[in-house]
Amino acid sequence: MKQHIIGRRALLRWGTRVVLGLAAAVVILSVLHFPYDVDAPLNAQELENVRKYYAEAYGQRAGENNTESDYEAKYLKNAKAAAERNHISELIETFVTRYGLRDRPVLEIGSGRGYLQDAAQNYTGLDISSSVSRFYHKKFVLGSATAMPFPDGTFDGGWSIWVLEHVPNPEQALRECRRVMRNNAVILLFPAWNCTGWAAKGYGVRPYADFDLAGKLIKASIPIRSSLPFRAATRIPNRIVRSIVSYAGPTTLHYHRRQPNYTDYWETDADAVNGLDRHEMMLWFRSRGDECLNCDGQAGGVLMKSDPLIIRIRK
Repeated sequence: MKQHIIGRRALLRWGTRVVLGLAAAVVILSVLHFPYDVDAPLNAQELENVRKYYAEAYGQRAGENNTESDYEAKYLKNAKAAAERNHISELIETFVTRYGLRDRPVLEIGSGRGYLQDAAQNYTGLDISSSVSRFYHKKFVLGSATAMPFPDGTFDGGWSIWVLEHVPNPEQALRECRRVMRNNAVILLFPAWNCTGWAAKGYGVRPYADFDLAGKLIKASIPIRSSLPFRAATRIPNRIVRSIVSYAGPTTLHYHRRQPNYTDYWETDADAVNGLDRHEMMLWFRSRGDECLNCDGQAGGVLMKSDPLIIRIRK
């Protein structure tokens, strides 16, 4: 009997050590993966690099046959395939219909070639690339998401698809988005959430032979870092902390700054400059009095999701 009690105690101690070890591991991972980055001013050269990149990515270079370069063709092919795979046209059609925006003034931020310009009658497309203007039969405005050339309260709604992860100062873009929207406007924001640090060098798609030992280790770690348990351990604790902080007043948008690859488009979001978290962006709006229309309550917002964020602006 005594030996049985001792055995149970030993098992209890072992179990306690395992639990404490796992808890410590989660804390360490959370600290290491906390979104420490916030907006920082850019110099003129950095801004010019961004503008030049998207002008070339969306535009056609004039040649004998006015054909696209291999890079441009690859960029647009990947973008089109991703849009079809994620049913973006259907998403925006549903959004416009559900919130009564068909005849209301709406804005698309980062509108590219204007694939979605017929989703609403009173449509305005905003993009940083001047070369796309020829693709529009509706209103197109050249401008940056961080300095929109519109008066306050211009639009009743809008959307932005896979854009904010490419904006060097995303919080400023959110401020501008709120500014140009009217009270009770509805916006749909769908950046590529949580862009990784390994996409820029194509670790996920290139063979091991392309990398040195350090690169091979990074590539080998991707299945682990992409797994649900790892993502949950590195994100959910930080989301809980950020939720508590948000009740103290308007939050600062936190994110992971990424090093974009403007030369080789190895895979989707190789050109991303930010890793944005859906829950963090929701808190930014909520802490300013806005309403998330598809967050499923506070608990649902903390859990893993990659859906668009639909926000009703409350000024």
